[in-house]
Amino acid sequence: MNILSHLLSQPAQSDRQTEKKQRRGIELKSPREVEIMRQSAKIVATVLKEISEMVKPGMTTADLDAHAEKRIREMDATPSFKGYHGFKGSICSSINNEVVHGIPSPKKVIRAGDVLKVDTGAYYQGFHGDSCITIAVGEVTPEAARLIRVAEEALYKGIEQVKAGNYLMDIAGAIEDHVKANKFCVVEDFTGHGVGRNLHEEPSVFNFRTRDMPNVKLRAGMTLAIEPILNAGSKFTRILSDHWTAVTVDNSLSAQFEHTVLVTETGYEILTDRTQL
Repeated sequence: MNILSHLLSQPAQSDRQTEKKQRRGIELKSPREVEIMRQSAKIVATVLKEISEMVKPGMTTADLDAHAEKRIREMDATPSFKGYHGFKGSICSSINNEVVHGIPSPKKVIRAGDVLKVDTGAYYQGFHGDSCITIAVGEVTPEAARLIRVAEEALYKGIEQVKAGNYLMDIAGAIEDHVKANKFCVVEDFTGHGVGRNLHEEPSVFNFRTRDMPNVKLRAGMTLAIEPILNAGSKFTRILSDHWTAVTVDNSLSAQFEHTVLVTETGYEILTDRTQL
């Protein structure tokens, strides 16, 4: 989950003071902190795996949100998203042309053929985990299936570039090249981010090459939320009147995958790896 400044209303003075205190720069996690993050990430992975197995047509996104909150709390954590800058859910649930930050609702019914993005986070003993999956609900169109596949491939193309001594633009370039080779567009309005004590930390983790931000060298102990977001049509998005939900400007489909990843001296560790549960 990454909330850009244009999504947020002006924070209250106390919020601004809190955010200022939380600007700590890029943090390298100690072995003890990494162990805690393994647990917060495992909680996130568990919840997403359960949701992927339970979702079916006729359910609402509020049903999924209730399950996520219940399970996160049962595992002695708290939902990272709930209350974050006023967000109402424990998950972001975005369907079809909704790109990110969809608000769970009992009125939002999941239907066969939907492309459903579920993003969630857990805060455990002072540290966050963050991950997102895209679910094909029932049988989807061939184009939707290809979009989902390429989005997940793009995530792993980026992760493959993670090791101490490489740079953020190595991640960005690998993602961008794979997306463009498959004739889809990288959404440039939203990026990945550092994650740890705060849900969003430095640095921003871009999914495309840019000179707008420093090309940070990766160091062992960094923890990054890498999250490519792809559109089948235009890369441009707009924000709905709820001030959260981003949708494609041309009504095209969107897909997203995200993992919390630890940088090591020789490579990486995917902390939110659902296959290891």
